Amino acid sequence: MARDSYIGLAIALTIFICWGGSLYLQLTNDLFQVGIPIALAGIALQTFLYTGLFITAHDAMHGSVYRINAKVNDFIGTLAVRLYALFSFPKLHDKHWEHHTHPASSDDPDFHDGEHPQFWRWYLHFLMNYVSWKQIVGMAVVFNILEHLIGIPAQRLLLFWVLPSLLSTLQLFYFGTYLPHREEDGYPDEHHTRSNDYSVFWSFITCYHFGYHWEHHAWPHVAWWKLPAQRRLSLEEKS
Repeated sequence: MARDSYIGLAIALTIFICWGGSLYLQLTNDLFQVGIPIALAGIALQTFLYTGLFITAHDAMHGSVYRINAKVNDFIGTLAVRLYALFSFPKLHDKHWEHHTHPASSDDPDFHDGEHPQFWRWYLHFLMNYVSWKQIVGMAVVFNILEHLIGIPAQRLLLFWVLPSLLSTLQLFYFGTYLPHREEDGYPDEHHTRSNDYSVFWSFITCYHFGYHWEHHAWPHVAWWKLPAQRRLSLEEKS
């Protein structure tokens, strides 16, 4: 447990540092003067790092970032969701465990409304369950501080701070909720989910192995970086 805790802490800190360093470089430099491909690559990188922030918080909700000290674990989760979009860690924690207790049901805050399973309707319903007006006001305040007091151009804030966070919600929803929990001729078992068949590399690139979703529901305390090994074990047991 101690070894996994130290690894989990190191990975979380690496994501924080990469996210902060990348954001700083993108907000303080005009990437479009370097070239549009560089700017687009910066947006893609920042989106991926935003997703990493949320995956870190998600693991903290399961106590999987730093198991040997719950206070440190929860602090990391709180910091991750605050940096992501001023979320409340306790509220996200409670809703996420409702999802695990009642997956793909009317009591699941991540599921669609029962009438509109289409991607965009489900996605909007998903967002409305989590985003509050206080967050929107808080993010607007931070935006104006960064623009008017710090002097960061609004265009850079929109392209490299706002846009990547929004794109990461799509990434998380598509690979971590829509694909694994959408109903296709019923569900295989009580977890009401399934895993993708991506390679370990593409599983990481698409959503930090969140697509190995059946394994996550079957063993919810396994950290994201250990899900490929858990998937191999589960496939070997089934074969």
